[in-house]
Amino acid sequence: MSAVPSSPPSDRRVLQLVRGQPTSDGAGVKLNRVIGQRALEMLDPFLMLDEFRSDQAGDYLAGFPNHPHRGFETVTYMLAGRMRHGDNQGNSGLLTPGSVQWMTAGRGIVHSEMPEQEDGLMWGFQLWVNLPAADKMTAPRYQDIAPERIPQRTTASGAQVRVIAGRFEDLQGPVDAAATAPVYLDVALPAGSRQSLPVPAGHNAFVYVFEGEVAVGPDGAAQPVARGELGVLGRGGDVTVAAGAQPGRLILVAGRPLGEPVAKYGPFVMNTQDEIVAAIRDFQAGRF
Repeated sequence: MSAVPSSPPSDRRVLQLVRGQPTSDGAGVKLNRVIGQRALEMLDPFLMLDEFRSDQAGDYLAGFPNHPHRGFETVTYMLAGRMRHGDNQGNSGLLTPGSVQWMTAGRGIVHSEMPEQEDGLMWGFQLWVNLPAADKMTAPRYQDIAPERIPQRTTASGAQVRVIAGRFEDLQGPVDAAATAPVYLDVALPAGSRQSLPVPAGHNAFVYVFEGEVAVGPDGAAQPVARGELGVLGRGGDVTVAAGAQPGRLILVAGRPLGEPVAKYGPFVMNTQDEIVAAIRDFQAGRF
């Protein structure tokens, strides 16, 4: 990479590199778990990050049949393929390439996510975002966001930035999630380009590279992050990302940490074990 001016002192650096672990979920869907595994159990307020990517129908066709959630939000971002979701309250929607579903499970919901295709590439991410204690028993809701609702811009450096949540320059993402004030950017970097990305100073943040390799951090201290790796970022201000001889693509995700106790049991995330027991009882009694 060619020499560039030094980055501001507040520019965030990579504190930890994490590579995802192959696993399966739902009815046997093969995926790569990046947050929610031994190397990175959580990054407050983020509880889990999965990348699912396969063009083998047997890896994804069984989908995610009816299952419950309580106490957090699920975020599905589709890059390729089609996924139909439905729930026990009669809601239904279709996720297509470039679309996002931000579901607030709140006090409880039972839903399914099933592929609406029998061949071809299925590719995307699912992120779990914790809710503060005050919001854990709120009413469930969906934000189904079609691709054309996600603003995007090609910057002076040639980077293409899609703004799912938070702000980039004068663009505001369509997601409404006040509890953690999230930032969620999809950034495609041409070869040799460099781009600064805004992150609120108090937020926890990470980058996950899903195409090529990206150098993350200030000039002189940039850390190469390869495809399939997540870089946990230190506290500070913005973050600088750069591509070398080949293009790169990543998601930048950040959120306001909650700093609350976390009690987890499968699809239930509360603050105490007593609340987990109550969630199980409510689900078994059909009160979701």
